[in-house]
Amino acid sequence: MPEGNEIHRWAQRHAAAFAGRTVRVDGPQGRFIDADVIDGRKLERVMAVGKHLGYDFGRDRILHVHLGLQGDFTEGSGPLPEMKGALRLRMWNAAAVRRPAVPGVSKRHAWYSEDDGAGHIDAAQIAWVELRGPMDCSIYTQEKWDGLRKKLGPDPLGDDPVWDGPERMIAKVAKSRKPIAELLMDQTMFAGVGNIFRAELLYRARVGPFRMGKDVDEKTLRAIWKDAVALMPAAMIDRRIVTTKPKDRPHKKGPVLKEEAHYVYRRNGLPCFVCGTAVKKMEMAGRNLFWCPGCQAK
Repeated sequence: MPEGNEIHRWAQRHAAAFAGRTVRVDGPQGRFIDADVIDGRKLERVMAVGKHLGYDFGRDRILHVHLGLQGDFTEGSGPLPEMKGALRLRMWNAAAVRRPAVPGVSKRHAWYSEDDGAGHIDAAQIAWVELRGPMDCSIYTQEKWDGLRKKLGPDPLGDDPVWDGPERMIAKVAKSRKPIAELLMDQTMFAGVGNIFRAELLYRARVGPFRMGKDVDEKTLRAIWKDAVALMPAAMIDRRIVTTKPKDRPHKKGPVLKEEAHYVYRRNGLPCFVCGTAVKKMEMAGRNLFWCPGCQAK
């Protein structure tokens, strides 16, 4: 599932391409039945909170998109392409699709670890986007969007001074007897943090994943939050999440290799870069948890 860094990246790109312009929208295979509600209207802004996108067309017309585990966008320049696959929604700029395509850059995005952002079309050149496989693609009222926002925890990538500071998260975690690794995946605690960042933030803080929330001191929680605030924007640049420090990688200099981008995520059975202990994996709350028993003993 895309994490907050990727959702905020989509929001920035789609705002650059479409915000302030009249936008055409359709659901060409009948999979999005409310296209006529927003088709031909001006897109005022694109919002991102946690793992949710909101395309604000004004007057209680907010297109809500939650990509879930399978959702993804294809984007490109020039004319609309031939329809392929289970296409849920298309959005395009009528003037831009009449221009020639920028060669070689219209493509579907790959899984984050296979996609370093190279070769993608500049956001200002995007003429159309296609959406496939989302968990949700529906029209929200402003009240419904605000209700969603209130249910979510603070977003390390957010800029709302009321909602996006760590105070609400700290207060909730301090009362919980659930493992901190489970709480980090709870979107009412940390909006936008997913399985990769969960594993890596806990490792970098040297916090054992099974420690109950109430037993994690405030200083440590603030340090985890501060780390997320630094790492997640960096991962917006090219969609690739890199959490290892140069001094801990097998290759201290040069490009970060795929196999040394993370300390523990998907490294089960391999030696920890720092202490040499074999990284472990188990299922927690329906997702795979990765940790180092040596570095995260406490």
